Amino acid sequence: MKRLLYVLLPLIFWLGVWQIGSVLVSLTAGTRGGELLLPGPAVVLEVLVRLIGTAAFWRSVFATLGRVLVGLLAGVVLGSVLAGLTCAFSWFDVLVSPFIRVVRAAPVASFILLVLLWVGRDRVPAVISALMVLPVVWGNLARGIRETDPRLLELARAYRFSSWKVLVLIYLPSLRPYFLSGLTTSIGLAWKSGVAAEVLCLPKRAIGSRIYNTKLYLEVPELFAWTAVTVALSLALEYFLRRGVGRFGKGAVP
Repeated sequence: MKRLLYVLLPLIFWLGVWQIGSVLVSLTAGTRGGELLLPGPAVVLEVLVRLIGTAAFWRSVFATLGRVLVGLLAGVVLGSVLAGLTCAFSWFDVLVSPFIRVVRAAPVASFILLVLLWVGRDRVPAVISALMVLPVVWGNLARGIRETDPRLLELARAYRFSSWKVLVLIYLPSLRPYFLSGLTTSIGLAWKSGVAAEVLCLPKRAIGSRIYNTKLYLEVPELFAWTAVTVALSLALEYFLRRGVGRFGKGAVP
């Protein structure tokens, strides 16, 4: 019951603030002007229910989910491989680290426009999601590898463990919290950057394309509805991922 109150009270409070703001805007700008500037929760909910009942809505949602998950998986795999190589070979670290820092520091919009020149627009969101995930996974795993207990590694050498046994029995358990923490952080980055890429490159079926069209035609209630869908999907993905990896990681994720 207490947990339910913790969830409902903030929701009710901010919906109330939203409704009051919408009423004040409507009194200032008129009813039609209020809907264009700040539509109320009831109007947005009505639009959202109408959208959910259409096949185009679900096609856009599943297409975006597919692109983001492909990008997330690619970023995780590439970041894991690069982390292992940079810790194994100092010269590889010298070569790769500047690229990782550039990806981490450069604006997402710049990468979106550059990638749009090189690949088809339907593939841009997945590529951008992978690029945003890569530095997080690489940084977490590289740190975890460097902070692996040296006494365990010395023990493995004393008992002449094979490379495979060292990986499975020492490195994987040590890296588990770093990997899971990076993974749960990456899902939000992958989702936001993927939708942002869709807004700029406009794939045929995408949440980002629908958001762009609402802005183009001044369909502000629908813009709010799609924004709510984007936030809800991001939170749902993060929740299920945290539960899944938390169970796998035996509570390693905070």
